[in-house]
Amino acid sequence: MMYDTILSRSFSRSDQKKLGYGAIICCLIIVFSIFTALKPHLGPLPALTLRLKTGDGHKMLLIEEKSAPPEQEVITVQKNFTRMEPFCNVMDPKSDYCSITGDVRVQGSSSTVFVAPSEMLTGNDSWTIRPYARKGDETAMSPIKKWSILPSAVARQPIPICTEHHSVPGVIFSTGGYAGNNFHAFTDIIIPLFLTTRHFGGEVKFLVTDRNPRWVQKFRAILENLSKYEIINIDYAGEYIHCFPRVIVGLKHHKEMTIDPSRSPYSMADFRAFLRSAYSLKKENAIKLQGGELKRRPRLLIVSRKWSRSFTNLAEIMTMAENLGYEVVASELDSNMSRTPEIVNSCDVMMGVHGAGLTNMVFLPENAVLIQVLPIGKFEWHAKVCFGDPAKRMNIEYLDYSIREKESSLMQEFPLDHVVFKDPIAFHKNNWYLFKSMYLDKQNVKLDVNRFRQTLEKALELLR
Repeated sequence: MMYDTILSRSFSRSDQKKLGYGAIICCLIIVFSIFTALKPHLGPLPALTLRLKTGDGHKMLLIEEKSAPPEQEVITVQKNFTRMEPFCNVMDPKSDYCSITGDVRVQGSSSTVFVAPSEMLTGNDSWTIRPYARKGDETAMSPIKKWSILPSAVARQPIPICTEHHSVPGVIFSTGGYAGNNFHAFTDIIIPLFLTTRHFGGEVKFLVTDRNPRWVQKFRAILENLSKYEIINIDYAGEYIHCFPRVIVGLKHHKEMTIDPSRSPYSMADFRAFLRSAYSLKKENAIKLQGGELKRRPRLLIVSRKWSRSFTNLAEIMTMAENLGYEVVASELDSNMSRTPEIVNSCDVMMGVHGAGLTNMVFLPENAVLIQVLPIGKFEWHAKVCFGDPAKRMNIEYLDYSIREKESSLMQEFPLDHVVFKDPIAFHKNNWYLFKSMYLDKQNVKLDVNRFRQTLEKALELLR
């Protein structure tokens, strides 16, 4: 009030306005001059980084505060949200998967992955996982070695010093569990390994735990086409500390023998094209029959078995198929992976009793036909999940044939009204070992060739 009174007495109203404008301009010039002089010594306002912990991993929330332009009186705050892939995903029902980027150090002797301090990981979180994609199955998972992922903040001692430096990512996975079974070799390891590492273009190193030398040798062609480097047997790395810019522990898994293209840039078509390249397979498409006459004979592969679920009238089946116009090949499809992919790829139709041998359908050409023979024992669910649904994802036509009681060798042991035939579920009561011992291990098949003939005729129609 006093300041206003003195000003009014000293100057006229017009002079007061001019003086006020001049004072404002002078103030602005002074402020601008000070800002210009100090600008080189001022840094940007620091960004505020917050980490939110959720049930399915870590997400980054970045809040960047920017200084407002000089003409604005109120400072504004701009918020940018950046979603990051979870550090560890332990919510998937079939596999645990961790992806760590930064200074990552692997110690095989303690089965530990140490993570040096980084912006990606803070707090006191740590993980222990078994890197095999059969989570929930205690029989498969119990012998799988546990791996610990420890940030430096959690480790009770300084993280070890690097002795081996690697410039490409490393992937830790197990060849234990059910890997000796061909179906599980593909659905638990090979397809998940393709899903997890194909995008690296070979610039990735495999660190195998629970190493099975026979498994590694059997699938060497696949491993060498996914990685350009020698496999590291990490369990026997001694005191060496392998350091990587990125480490993945565990493998991604979708469904049995399946890649879900909505969750991956790849599909089963991509996987099968990869296999054709890895094994130098020549036949990309099955035969295309024209009209009613068979100018070329489609090739039929009968997957034979020596022990359980074998065809006891194989010669009769082969003769009937040849009379229909097929060129017939019978093979057990053993573990010789320099021979098996070639045999399967050369055929247009593949048939066999439900079992791991049918997994070799991955080598069939496009638009081929798979025929799955279902023994007594309520195999419909297993047949659909293991081979029926996956065949469709592979662009393979699918047929199944359920045998009748008289076609089962169990008729030689039990009367027709026995619970083994009448109600298999009541017999085994969801006891896998009882189911396996009776319906898988003890059962052979004698096909009714007259009845089965219709299925082979349907396969010919599909080839047209």
